[in-house]
Amino acid sequence: MKKNKFFHSLPFKLLVGVALGIGFGLLLNLSNETAITTAALNIVVTLKYILGQLINFCVPLIIIGFIAPSITKLGSHASRMLGVAVCIAYASSLGAALFSALSGYVLIPHLSISSTADKLKTLPDVVFELSIPQIMPVMSALVLSVMLGLAAAWTSAKLTASLLEEFQKIVLSIVSRAIIPILPLFIGLTFCSLAYEGTITRQLPVFLKVILIVLAGHFIWMTLLYVIAGVYSGVNPMEVIRHYGPAYLTAVGTMSSAATLAVALQCAGKAKPLRKDMVQFGIPLFANIHLCGSVLTEVFFCMTISKILYGAVPAPGTMVLFCVLLGVFAIGAPGVPGGTVMASLGIITGILKFGDSGTALMLTIFALQDSFGTACNVTGDGALTMILTGYAKKHNIKEQNISIDL
Repeated sequence: MKKNKFFHSLPFKLLVGVALGIGFGLLLNLSNETAITTAALNIVVTLKYILGQLINFCVPLIIIGFIAPSITKLGSHASRMLGVAVCIAYASSLGAALFSALSGYVLIPHLSISSTADKLKTLPDVVFELSIPQIMPVMSALVLSVMLGLAAAWTSAKLTASLLEEFQKIVLSIVSRAIIPILPLFIGLTFCSLAYEGTITRQLPVFLKVILIVLAGHFIWMTLLYVIAGVYSGVNPMEVIRHYGPAYLTAVGTMSSAATLAVALQCAGKAKPLRKDMVQFGIPLFANIHLCGSVLTEVFFCMTISKILYGAVPAPGTMVLFCVLLGVFAIGAPGVPGGTVMASLGIITGILKFGDSGTALMLTIFALQDSFGTACNVTGDGALTMILTGYAKKHNIKEQNISIDL
């Protein structure tokens, strides 16, 4: 049963797509330039273009569907503790993003990445262009989402909030039934193109190094979070960490904060330093808005892919803006596999100016290690719950039974 589930999982399908794409691309690369080779490349390039257009069309819908309903839900439970929880979740995600960006500027120049602009084969042009324009620009969608969500929360517009929740379900259905199923094909076609050009064979060792660097970054950030939480709350963070092993392993297996929620609640409930009401309130909330590991991963990967495909990492000002907005998207992203990178496709293409190849590489390398980013998110939730507990004690907030429906 577990084997069958693995074979139907997204990471397995992505691996198959990557393997087939690279194999077919290398085969085309080594073959003579015949009419059959040219026809095959025309099909690959054209189909990749059409699928890329469809994915890009859905980006504003994903932004509105993820961000606006999340804001209305937070607003409907407005309280001082909720405000503190959102602030520290955003601070953690933003801090992780900036830490990753700084690490990228320090480490990426030493990874021996060469630009792929030279000594590569040239792909043929698209046979026909099926243009599918977005319903609105990415930044317009972001501003609309924030304004609409805040206004609905301020006015207690129950009908609008209900409509936004329904729209979120529709968008999630589009993502799960349309976008996710075509991702393996889109990524396979992209890797076929990259393999034909020669990009893959030149940069594979770099990808392996980057994944190891990101894993090390996860543990550094988790350590920092627990040290800060221990200092603020005045308790030994090891009394919380030692209970989080099952949650970490479950997150690695499920790649979903939402799917790990039950185990995370059990682990946090066993930790004596954490108040039970803060566990009931904080753990479910942070599972949806605290994605520090995913954010850290995405920033470093984006910088690496920018160096590989475009010859340079983005400018510091661009990366700071990207990190600030990515923290917002992390709060609005769903706790499902790939939720962060799917929700932030708009700023990847809009701010970092990634094309189809960059987007496909980002989706692939992120998905293949997403389990460890999720494990970092879930484990970090314990540290933020420690901070909530410390805040409640310092401000003499009485302990009570709290349950929220997220």
